[in-house]
Amino acid sequence: MAASRKTQPELADSLIAHWPDALSGLCVLEVGLSGGLDSAALLSLLAEARARRPGLSLSAVHVHHGLSPNADDWAAHCQALCDALGVPLRIERVQVRAGGGESLEAAAREARYAAYRRSAAEAIALAHHQDDQAETVLLQLLRGGGVRALAAMPALRELTPGKLLWRPLLGFTRAQLEAYARQRGLRWVEDESNRDSRYRRNLLRNDILPLLERAVPHYRSHLCRSATLQADAAAILDEVARGDVDACRGESGLDLRRWLDLSAPRQRQALLAWLGEQGWPAPEPGALQAFQQQLWQAGEQALPILQLRGGLLFRFGGQIQALPDLDPPASGTALPDLSGGQPQELPEWGGRLEWEWRERGLPDAVLAAGLTLRPRQGGEKLPYSGGRREVKDVLREAGLPPPLRQRWPLLYGADGDLLAVPGLAVSHAAASAAGWWPLWRPALRRDAAKS
Repeated sequence: MAASRKTQPELADSLIAHWPDALSGLCVLEVGLSGGLDSAALLSLLAEARARRPGLSLSAVHVHHGLSPNADDWAAHCQALCDALGVPLRIERVQVRAGGGESLEAAAREARYAAYRRSAAEAIALAHHQDDQAETVLLQLLRGGGVRALAAMPALRELTPGKLLWRPLLGFTRAQLEAYARQRGLRWVEDESNRDSRYRRNLLRNDILPLLERAVPHYRSHLCRSATLQADAAAILDEVARGDVDACRGESGLDLRRWLDLSAPRQRQALLAWLGEQGWPAPEPGALQAFQQQLWQAGEQALPILQLRGGLLFRFGGQIQALPDLDPPASGTALPDLSGGQPQELPEWGGRLEWEWRERGLPDAVLAAGLTLRPRQGGEKLPYSGGRREVKDVLREAGLPPPLRQRWPLLYGADGDLLAVPGLAVSHAAASAAGWWPLWRPALRRDAAKS
């Protein structure tokens, strides 16, 4: 009993002693509260911290997934726990749908984190502890993860701009938290799915790790130390990769010649870092290496392409470029009155329509009468001074890569006549002595398409 009495203040004291500098001063915290042992203990510990740190504002959020027949009972339990501790609670009801090969577990996790991102708090506190960290390292090993994956869960990271995600219990074991909770008289719920060893984490937790603990009692701290070392290695890797991306950055992608001057591993890391800048998912290692091999060996006329979820990478014009997936409106887009050369953002087309006054261009009256952007159908011809030219030839001769040619928009007038291939050519029949020349600025990067 004496040992258990000693455990309670040690946890609270340690939590406060290791309070991150980033969370110092006045802080609004929200606890992700499932109602289980870990999050119940965290809520109680932070309630103790609130008593000692008057500037701390504390609340909790319970994400109601609706996946368990006990989900309503868990929400009621969380409300009772928060009422007892004097902590405001919000309950977020979410719908979990797994799709595209995603597991139900992963879909539920994403739903939780979406709820956390909607929080008004400055920081979200989650109850992951040392056992969770050790399990995560092993799971990532079993998935063949690299140093970033093996770094497992950071104690503190940015969740959204201006909002932090904090895991204050990574230095504590589950046994320590259970001793604290029992001493405090806390009650908690048990998720019945935690007993299902079809889930790999449960298989580790219930069947494998108890055997490992008998042979290596301190395996948790060993694995967590390994995660810390891997986090350092990942930080160095990221720093080098960001420098390589900056050194290789070109007008519309990565300069191929400078990229080829890097070692093979740094080439791959630079590509991954560049994709990460744009919010694109990392390709499978084998696919990335195959694309790298194509970039090394393909002739100048070849077009190496790597199809990714959300877009594609390709080599063209001495650069590695990224083009997000888009399906332009099949029926076209009617444009407002653009007289005076008003630019128009067209995210559904993946670009921006701009205008430049030139010695020969479209009259202002044509812009005012109403224009339409339409996708290519094939066979379009544009009036030239010496006749009519195939649009496909105009695009090819302009040196556009095939992925861009396929989705380059065409500009039509109010009467339905083809007026221009924006940025490349204007109809000789519609142009005046001086007028507006349409320019098309494709967003080759996903982040640019969103801005």
